[in-house]
Amino acid sequence: MKTALVFGASGQIGAPLLERLGDAGWRVLAVSREARSDTPGRHWLQGDFARMPALPAAVDAVFSCGPLDLFARWYEAAGLHCPRVVAFGSTSASTKQDSRDDAERELARRLLGAEARLHAAAEARGAAATVLRPTLVYGAGRDATLTRIAGMARRWGRFVLPTRADGLRQPVHVDDLAAAALAACEAQVAHGRAYDLSGGERLPYREMVARVLACVEPRPALHALPMPVFLALLRLAQARGIASGLGPGAVARMREDLVFDATPAARDFGYAPRGFHPTAGMFG
Repeated sequence: MKTALVFGASGQIGAPLLERLGDAGWRVLAVSREARSDTPGRHWLQGDFARMPALPAAVDAVFSCGPLDLFARWYEAAGLHCPRVVAFGSTSASTKQDSRDDAERELARRLLGAEARLHAAAEARGAAATVLRPTLVYGAGRDATLTRIAGMARRWGRFVLPTRADGLRQPVHVDDLAAAALAACEAQVAHGRAYDLSGGERLPYREMVARVLACVEPRPALHALPMPVFLALLRLAQARGIASGLGPGAVARMREDLVFDATPAARDFGYAPRGFHPTAGMFG
């Protein structure tokens, strides 16, 4: 029986990954900040990267489903023997490199630096690392974008976008990401590589939002406003503590295509994501 150590095990990607590992016959050591009860084949360890619990000297694979920079920093210094590492990053590493927001550019810098450190550390100890970069994640009601849109629309009874919010998007379901992590772990060709993981459908931003709103009861209205009017309303909302995380870079990207090629992942480990067909239970 192979043993996997999973960080971010209670998160939106980690939870379905635990199920898939169990179904595949793996013994799982799952790290969480909160105490949790063990189940057959799954042992929970309480801690985080600042307060790491006691770990075994060796495991067959390590999966990181949480912040890539924290994991890469820990892995560089860890004495754990493990031949295989699979870690989630984000396509934000490329989409936010030239953002007008300082915080977004810093995020891209951290992600790219973490990828480089992880690969270098794995190579130095004779291990093989793979980085998976998802696009817009959804499906567990815990994401910071689509679930947030559903929540705001439910609260207000409507949702507002700027006109021409038609940049293409590829939302990706958490279970498809969990399947990709396990498949990549078992694919030798994925050693030392990074893959963009997009959803199975490209659709305009406005259409993506409309499908989310269709899951909310009663169904909120969707309004499109000229950009100057939208920005004025956004500033007013943010002055009241609403939509505080929506910066100018995020607004501008509503009109930009953020499309990624998942062909390498499909070729190397059979990645086959579903189309975007959300249901109410996916947004809390």
